[in-house]
Amino acid sequence: MSTADFGPNAWVVDEQWNRYRHDPRSVDQTWRNFFAAHDVPVPAPAASGTAGAALPVQRDGGDASVLTAVRVAELIAAYRTRGHLAAATNPLATEPAATPRELDLAAFRLDHADPAAKVVVDGFAGRTTMALQDVLIALREIYCGSVGFEYTHLTDAGERRWMRERVEGPQHRADRAEKLQILYRLGAAETFEAFLQKKYVGQKRYSLEGAESAIVLLDALLLRAIDAGMADAVIGMAHRGRLNVLANIVGKSYAQIFAEFLDTADVPGVRGSGDVKYHLGAEGTYRALTGGSIGVSVVANPSHLEIVGPVAQGIVRAKQEPTVEGGDPHPVLPVVVHGDAAFAGQGVAAETFNMSRLPGYRTGGTVHLVIDNQVGFTTPPTGGRSGTYATDVAHAVDAPVLHVNGDDPEAVVRVARLAFDYRQAFHKDVVIDLVCYRRHGHSEVDDPSITQPAMYDRIGAKASVRALYAESLLRRGELTAAQVEGARRNYQEHLERAFAETRTTSAAPGASEAGEHPDAEQRTPRPAATSIDEPTARRVIATQTDLPPELTVHPRVLPQLARRAAMLDDGTIDWATAETLAIGSLLLDGVPVRLTGQDSRRGTFGQRHAVLTDRRNGAEYTPLNHLGPRAARFSLYDSMLSELAALAFEYGYALARPDALVLWEAQFGDFANGAQTVIDEFIASSEQKWGRRSALTLLLPHGLEGQGPDHSSARIERFLQLCAQDNMTVALPSLPSNYFHLLRRHALDGSGTPLVIFTPKSMLRSKAATSTLTEFTQGEFRPVLPDLAADPARVTRVLFCSGKVCYDLEARRRSSGSAHTAIVRLERLYPFPKRELAAELARFPGAVDVRWVQEEPENQGPWSFVEPRLRRLVSVPVGCVSRPAAAAPAVGSARRHALEQETLVASAFR
Repeated sequence: MSTADFGPNAWVVDEQWNRYRHDPRSVDQTWRNFFAAHDVPVPAPAASGTAGAALPVQRDGGDASVLTAVRVAELIAAYRTRGHLAAATNPLATEPAATPRELDLAAFRLDHADPAAKVVVDGFAGRTTMALQDVLIALREIYCGSVGFEYTHLTDAGERRWMRERVEGPQHRADRAEKLQILYRLGAAETFEAFLQKKYVGQKRYSLEGAESAIVLLDALLLRAIDAGMADAVIGMAHRGRLNVLANIVGKSYAQIFAEFLDTADVPGVRGSGDVKYHLGAEGTYRALTGGSIGVSVVANPSHLEIVGPVAQGIVRAKQEPTVEGGDPHPVLPVVVHGDAAFAGQGVAAETFNMSRLPGYRTGGTVHLVIDNQVGFTTPPTGGRSGTYATDVAHAVDAPVLHVNGDDPEAVVRVARLAFDYRQAFHKDVVIDLVCYRRHGHSEVDDPSITQPAMYDRIGAKASVRALYAESLLRRGELTAAQVEGARRNYQEHLERAFAETRTTSAAPGASEAGEHPDAEQRTPRPAATSIDEPTARRVIATQTDLPPELTVHPRVLPQLARRAAMLDDGTIDWATAETLAIGSLLLDGVPVRLTGQDSRRGTFGQRHAVLTDRRNGAEYTPLNHLGPRAARFSLYDSMLSELAALAFEYGYALARPDALVLWEAQFGDFANGAQTVIDEFIASSEQKWGRRSALTLLLPHGLEGQGPDHSSARIERFLQLCAQDNMTVALPSLPSNYFHLLRRHALDGSGTPLVIFTPKSMLRSKAATSTLTEFTQGEFRPVLPDLAADPARVTRVLFCSGKVCYDLEARRRSSGSAHTAIVRLERLYPFPKRELAAELARFPGAVDVRWVQEEPENQGPWSFVEPRLRRLVSVPVGCVSRPAAAAPAVGSARRHALEQETLVASAFR
């Protein structure tokens, strides 16, 4: 007989044979008899590494018992892989799920086998042999009950074995106390929603009705986390169920939530617009009945659903890093709650999954909870995804998926515990698909029966999960009717008391109008000493040249490092060296620095070389992490090829680490538009909406240099359009020393607002764009650089500009001998430096010709922002010298670009 006789089941025979040849006792007696019957010698049982004899080829036909064992093994494997397709996970199902053909006994030629016959099962359900009918019963109970398991796709055999043992092994049965806890949590979730529906008719709240088991699940997760000694849990979620989670998990007071419905509450710390109640976040402490507790927070989030996922990951990473030494490296539990349609439909979910195991982003595994309503706004799954499940994206990162019927809260608790334990064991993501329904429409004012009439007929006739669970407990005699009703009534009375208190409390003062706050242009940040002494500068630069003797630096990089030391003496400090001085000196001041982006360790333009790679063995060395034991840490990571999730992560990280300088660098500034949602919804407005400040710094390479429409513009105009209420700083520095002072001031002044810097490309190596050491050891950031070369009395024309065009203008002035033109640089665009500009203008005659010069087209760049502000400072019209208005930022032809640039610069002097 050949193993090929077993067809697709040959792998089972091979597996048993390999085990048998190493240790005959490791296989069942049936297999030992089979191999013995085919003249296979019994090998020594303990001969480690000894290969057994090859399986001899016989021609006398197969052995019936072994064929049956092989077919049963295939049956078990099929249920492990595909049993979830027949699982009873849908609470809206009107009949049991059909058994797929691949799970039918006929598919394994077992349909005519004796159901009472003992068959070899090789450890399934903890048994070596079972009756065939018992095997089938056990398979259906384990894999086709209220939970559907997807884990056989996991690459690691150890993980698959771990999951299999816990899925198929003995299961914990909830005791009376646990059942009471489940019932109480279901009652709290349901009563809270019913209370809001009754008291605030017609108001949107995006209720959790139909998915109340989510509260039970989160409860079980947090109890597990407390038992594991975890410090915090961070929850990212969209708006559905947020109010319920805030009240019943985070512990936000009912009175505060009710006040938000009455529109009498302000968000603490908010100076601007505020936001709707179901977008707000909160922090609290979750306390177990046993006395343990854990800090828990829900991250504020806009209506852009999945974008909160990477924000929450960044917060968790930031919270974990200071606690790593000497303890659990992942002491903070990330939990992200998704909607089914958004999870399948929004690409940021896949981006965030991809981050989960990358060095710069991993958080030790996230528990993902998909509240699977089985419908989007009105779109059914058939129109919302191409795969079988909303969770199919999880397969891409080797994450197990646990589908559970939301109407079986005890199964929900089991799944929550299993998910948490997997996360703790393997520090990987795990997904729970809570299959449930949405009792109302997308919001409470929507009628879902218009588009899903049959579905909502079933939902309308369906009892709640709390009612179903209470009924089952009563039917089994595990609780009395008085206990069931008492738990619900106590919670209802608690809500009524809070509601009464809210109604009698006088309305809080309304949110301050934006106009009551001093405009950003009239505010002065807290001064910070940003200069450093010469020994500090030389100590920082020494790290670039005092390298370990065993490190073989690439021959093209070594001269660049050597030049950095020479620049201090030559007075030619370039951009990359200025940045090295800024970061190194901050590390010596005890300020941690994190820098991420695509190719940021080397630098897109080969300028940074913050991490050196050994030319011979690939070992990595970070010079600035060798400033001494008291220096803070410099964390650098090349990000995955993403802007959206990557920038959202850094926003969250900076939010939780106000003590650090957190920098995100775009490969080219143009590509930041891939993260426009993060810029609009979080960076520009989080303080105004939610009272949350994130001092994230964006480094956006910008400049028209003939590289085409997609490698020229970081869209300055878009950022300036978002500027108001002192929400950020936007700068376009032209000197390395000013960049140095800007970074240090941002890290030290405690402003807590984002900083957007449009960084150079060609200027990185421009001999004109250099600074002397004195500019670093003295002075500070200058928002306006005056023209010290022109004689003010002779000036008839003042050219205002920002960025690298100033060097083209100065070169033109030198070549033309134009002594009547002054060139003034705006290094900071917002807050607009009107005092400094007014002082500079006062040096010149009142009737001077004032022009703004920019490389960008007239409808782009700073012009539309600068023009009305400049006009208020002068008594003459302000002209604009720029490229003509255009749909694209730049032309694709380098030749045409050069002609345009020459024309633009020449016209500034006409």
